[in-house]
Amino acid sequence: MDSVMSDMEKMALEEGADRKLLIAVDFGTTFSGVAWAQTRRPDVQTIIIQWPDNTSGGLEGVSSDKVPTELRYHGSECQWGFQVDDFGPRHQWFKLDLDPSQSRGVSDLSRQYPDQHALPPGYNVSGEKLCTDYLTALRKHTEEVLKHKLPQSILKSTPIEYIITTPAVWSDNAQAKTRSCAEAAGMGKQLMIISEPEAAAIYALHAMDPHSIKIGDTFVLCDAGGGTVDLISYTVSALKPILQVEEAATGTGRLCGSTFLNRIFNKYLVDKLGLNEEWDEEVVEDAMKRFELVTKKAFRGSPTEEFVIPVPGLADDPAQGVRRGKFRMTGAEVSRIFEPVVQEVVTLVRGQIAATNKNVKAVLLVGGFGQNAYLRETIRGAIDPNIEVMQPPNGWTAVVRGALMKGLSQLEPTTARVKVASRSARKHYGTERMTKYDATKHSKRTNYWDAYDGEYKVNDMDWFIRKGDPVTEEKSFKRQYHKVWPVAEGHNKAVSQDLLVSQDPDNIGAPVYKDSGDVKYLARLTADLSCIPANDLAQKTGKDGRQYYSVHYDIEMTYYSAHTKYSMVYKNVKYDSVTVEYV
Repeated sequence: MDSVMSDMEKMALEEGADRKLLIAVDFGTTFSGVAWAQTRRPDVQTIIIQWPDNTSGGLEGVSSDKVPTELRYHGSECQWGFQVDDFGPRHQWFKLDLDPSQSRGVSDLSRQYPDQHALPPGYNVSGEKLCTDYLTALRKHTEEVLKHKLPQSILKSTPIEYIITTPAVWSDNAQAKTRSCAEAAGMGKQLMIISEPEAAAIYALHAMDPHSIKIGDTFVLCDAGGGTVDLISYTVSALKPILQVEEAATGTGRLCGSTFLNRIFNKYLVDKLGLNEEWDEEVVEDAMKRFELVTKKAFRGSPTEEFVIPVPGLADDPAQGVRRGKFRMTGAEVSRIFEPVVQEVVTLVRGQIAATNKNVKAVLLVGGFGQNAYLRETIRGAIDPNIEVMQPPNGWTAVVRGALMKGLSQLEPTTARVKVASRSARKHYGTERMTKYDATKHSKRTNYWDAYDGEYKVNDMDWFIRKGDPVTEEKSFKRQYHKVWPVAEGHNKAVSQDLLVSQDPDNIGAPVYKDSGDVKYLARLTADLSCIPANDLAQKTGKDGRQYYSVHYDIEMTYYSAHTKYSMVYKNVKYDSVTVEYV
């Protein structure tokens, strides 16, 4: 008997032509989250909270706003998330392998307190494969969950687009690897990439009371997660028709998340009780669970607080305070565990506040660690008392919620609630050009005679974006360039232009020459002119009386949340485009 289609399903098919299903993925260092919405119902945004574990085998083994970013291989089987138990080796923190260029990849904390069960980076499996396998498992689970949330007719007729988040400070290479891994995981070619702190800021600012925000207010956003802590600052530039903000200081980040509290506590346990004859992995597991679920969240900083830690199976030991399978930790002992981690976060927050050069109204704490009361109070006591320290609602899922809001606003601009109007460039971006020799600016040893113009020239840098410059999203602008070559050399089949970048870590200014400072190659743009007859190329007579081909072209630049697009334009025709790093 043919199945009868419901009215809701018929309506879905009729409306399907302009409907999209948007899935946001917060691919985190220690935990990842997923949220989804339909463009026809952008007000209904859903967080996935059902995850399989190693016993149920179904969709609903564990209920949590996020799932661990961990993998374990058993032959051809790949366990992921909550399926990976606390015993035995496992792959974790592999997301950071996508960008080994970041100095924050190794911190003092990660060197002093390694995870005893974590396999070293690149151990028998590449970082790219780990990321691809994890994202594949996440995608398959998400799409399986959606089968129970939406009618089959909608799922079959509605295009799915994915959004994935990345740290704002990641390199071009890491952005490309993230995109490649997500595409290989089946997330499609239309993938959107959004920077994590920007996504978190969009949600956090949206969640605030709009009556408490004024034009000129500056906020520091601190996304404190399990592995990393990222900061970025925004100043409010407009309130209507929607809230608009401009980046007030470039982002900073460090490996000093709450996972290090667990690792320091683990070391504390081993130092305190590791010589006990009954000591084993089960003792550690019960103690760690109590620390994770109770002690970390309840600690307020008072040295007189007491916390009971279960250590089942250990014999009574008055010297160590063990009695009936438990021991007590004082607030002073817990404080010593928190101190090295919290102080690194405080240093980052203070640095970000100073970098804004503005009167900061509030520090907004998001991320799992950002919900910690002791961290909040320590930051509050370490900065100007006029600066509020706030924890917006849903702080642990702020990144994935903000990423979904950003993605929806790009597909349906009328849904936008918060817009980042401009950002501060993190590096100098430019190209090498031929320009007239200037004795006040150029070194004499770099000049040479240009027969075409009949004057001395040099090859120096043309920086079209300088570090710290405000950059407006999705607004293209062009820079004109000019190349000549003798007609006698024949028809050049292509014209190329290299894009170059300088990090300028000491902020001494952009280098004048390509071979000085830390100038590095970013990408190459090429215009294929082979289809243009030589007679159609402009010719001009040089000062030396010879004939030259003369080609004027533009480089068009467009900046987005987590990447930049450059195009080469010749006679209003776009010949080549490259997508490169976030500015």
